[in-house]
Amino acid sequence: MTKPVKVVLGGVVALCLLAAGAVGIWLWATYNKAPLPIDDRCSATVNGTTASLDPEQAYNAALISGVSIKRGLPARAASIALTTAYQESGIRNLDYGHSDSLGLFQQRPSKGWGTAAQIMDPWYSATAFYKELVKVKNWQTGDINDIAQAVQRSAYPEAYRRHVTNARTLASSLTGETPASFSCVVRTPEGPDRGAMKSFLTKNLGATVSFATPDDTTLVVTARTSAVAWAAAHQAIAATAKYGLAQITLGDYSWTHNPALLASWRGVGSTDATKVVLTFAAK
Repeated sequence: MTKPVKVVLGGVVALCLLAAGAVGIWLWATYNKAPLPIDDRCSATVNGTTASLDPEQAYNAALISGVSIKRGLPARAASIALTTAYQESGIRNLDYGHSDSLGLFQQRPSKGWGTAAQIMDPWYSATAFYKELVKVKNWQTGDINDIAQAVQRSAYPEAYRRHVTNARTLASSLTGETPASFSCVVRTPEGPDRGAMKSFLTKNLGATVSFATPDDTTLVVTARTSAVAWAAAHQAIAATAKYGLAQITLGDYSWTHNPALLASWRGVGSTDATKVVLTFAAK
C-alpha cells in the first residue's frame, strides 16, 4: 500500500471515529434527557453527583421544586415530582402526548386532572401532582419509583427508576437543602426583566418570601429560612436564560453569570443568611 493511500485511509478512520464519538454523545444526552456539553446548560452538584439540564428544563425543574416549598412539603416531594417529570416529558411543558396527555407530567383531562388549558399551566399541573402525591400511603418513605407510579398509573411502571438519582440531586439543590450547588451558563440571555423574575419566584415560593426593589437593577428577596433563601437563589439562576440575571449575593456568598463557562459560587463561612440580592444588567 502506498503512503498517500495510507494517509487517506488513516484520515477516513479518524473521521469515522470522531463521527462515532459525536453520535455516542448525542445518544447519551438523548437517553439521559440532558444537554450536550457544548450547549447552554445548568447543573446541580450534590454530594459528588451532578445533574445537568438545558435552560428550559432548569426553569421547569425550579418551578416544580418551588411549588413543593410553597405547599410546605419536604424536598422528597420534589424528588418524586422531578422523577416523574423526567420520565413523562423530559421536564418540558409539552402540548402533546399519548392520547390526551399534556404538560410536564403528561396529565390527562379525560382522567380528571383538569382542563387542557389548566394542565398546560405548569404551576397548576405541579400543584395537581402534589395534591395527588400526598394521598399515596407512605409517600414520604416508600420507593420513589413506586410512589411515582402510584400517582401516574403508567403503562411502564418501572420507567421512573432510572431518573431517581438526578431528580434527588436537583431537588436537594432547588429546594435549598444544599447551598451553593446550582449554576447555569447561557450565552445570550433574554431580558433583563426584574419584574418577571419577581413574578416567577412569587408563583414558585408564595408567602415564604417577600421582595424589595431598592433601585432599577436590584431585586431583594427575604426568605423565612436560609433553606428557602438558597432555593430562591438557585431558582433565580435556573431562570437566567429568560430574565437576564447577572449576579447574586447571599450572605458571604456570591454568584456571577459568565456567558462562556459554568460559574462557581464564591464564598466561605456560614450559609445561614436569609436575604438574597439579585442584580440585573441595566436596560
